[in-house]
Amino acid sequence: MSGSNLNHTQEINSGMRFAFGDNWSHFLRHLDESHINKAEESISKMLGSTTLKGKSFLDIGSGSGLSSLVARRMGAKVYSFDYDPQSVACTKELRQRYYPDDEDWLVEEGSVLNKEYIKSLGQFDIVYSWGVLHHSGNMWDALNNVILPVKAGGLLFISIYNDQGRASRYWKIIKTFYNRLPENLRFLILWPAFIRLWGPTFVRDIIRLKPFKHWRSYSSVRGMSPWYDVIDWVGGLPFEVAKPEEIFNFYHMQKFQLLKLITCAGGIGCNEFVFQNIK
Repeated sequence: MSGSNLNHTQEINSGMRFAFGDNWSHFLRHLDESHINKAEESISKMLGSTTLKGKSFLDIGSGSGLSSLVARRMGAKVYSFDYDPQSVACTKELRQRYYPDDEDWLVEEGSVLNKEYIKSLGQFDIVYSWGVLHHSGNMWDALNNVILPVKAGGLLFISIYNDQGRASRYWKIIKTFYNRLPENLRFLILWPAFIRLWGPTFVRDIIRLKPFKHWRSYSSVRGMSPWYDVIDWVGGLPFEVAKPEEIFNFYHMQKFQLLKLITCAGGIGCNEFVFQNIK
């Protein structure tokens, strides 16, 4: 894995990749039981079950490790990997914090673009990759590779950035500038983007005499933090997008049946999909 470490470091230093793991490490300092409970509610809702007992769960691009933690708490045997070494460290930290020395939760470094590596993992009841594949550097190869570890009858739960056309192209330019700036100057892009993303919501809440209502309730969405999600969005390179119908058609051709879809209503964010392998 040392080769991928080197590539990862080079990509960050050249401004081609955002340091997702560094952002997640800051998020973990604020992680509490309410975040975990909200994330569990979100996963349970999408999978249609409050338990994963007896199931195997592959978390592709584990990030902070929160989703892996939730899957383990729901009873699944979990396998987590990420391309970002610091994200791997975050996931290992959560494992150590909540499930030390647990043989039913394995964590390692790996790339979703490494087809042979993905094949070597075996088959899983649930393959999960939330907000990851569009950051891989080759989204369509990644979308194809995540098919490999899904058991016959198993589920594939993914989320992919929505294609907004021209707006998505503008955001890619902003993300590129952000990652090429020295860290001490990135606020020049981050704060205007923050105002653009949250300003209208703040104004609406004030008009309705409920200031910061949506900011305070944001953890209800997958248990995440609004501030660190803004940083993730503004910095998130590589960056690719797809329309919901493109994802549907791609997996339909691979004999995957769509069980559940939640879109972001044409706006910024991810469309969520749960498919079943019906081969």
